[in-house]
Amino acid sequence: MSYENLIVEQKGMTQVITINRPKQLNALNKATIQELHEALDAADKDAQTGVIILTGSGEKSFVAGADIKEFADFDPAQGKDLAAQGQEKLFTFLQNLSTPVIAAVNGFALGGGLELAMAAHIRVASDNARMGLPEVSLGVIPGYGGTQRLAQLVGRGKAMEMVMTAGMIGAEEAQSWGLVNHVTTQEELMALAEKIAGKILNNSGNAIAAAIRAINANYEDGVDGYAKEVEEFGNCFGTPDFKEGTGAFIEKRKANFRS
Repeated sequence: MSYENLIVEQKGMTQVITINRPKQLNALNKATIQELHEALDAADKDAQTGVIILTGSGEKSFVAGADIKEFADFDPAQGKDLAAQGQEKLFTFLQNLSTPVIAAVNGFALGGGLELAMAAHIRVASDNARMGLPEVSLGVIPGYGGTQRLAQLVGRGKAMEMVMTAGMIGAEEAQSWGLVNHVTTQEELMALAEKIAGKILNNSGNAIAAAIRAINANYEDGVDGYAKEVEEFGNCFGTPDFKEGTGAFIEKRKANFRS
């Protein structure tokens, strides 16, 4: 499938999805959100894709935010619909994807861009990355899950400060806060993401999908995360991957989960 705003490359069992709107610093518009939904959905359903790496084109920006021109004249009802549809179509959809997604944050990740990175399962950043949620400087708040995921990742106090000051933080500070997992140079960013992807690919895809569901359950209202863990743990026993993994351990050989 071809896309207007994305570049999709397959590298073995890793698929790299690059947001490609460099003149707009890869800002998210409605068309790009729709294309990301379609590309992520296709990758998740592709048996030959075990990990997805999500990044932005160029060296300046991962995603510099949402395309403000698209909603500057919206009324309250339209604003609510924009946030609800965006969360359902992309941000919540991405968080709940069965295939692990690594966000390779190169440069600016602001507003919707940081919200996109936070919806991914793992984040790595280049040392020139700058992250923030500047929405209050525009008279609005983050609407794509930013107020929720930021507090989950860095704690309520730091989230309050970042949102209320509309400020940006650098990659090293983001790592110290727990907002990103790893920081490296711009030149080594994709290599690091691919290295992590390679480690993930050594393991059971079925078990990884179950782990994603169990971990996410901890953040869902009215859901007992421990009960979800028990359910997913038990379900693993009925999979071919469980038989392969335990058999390989007993036979002292390397498991082959992706034959």
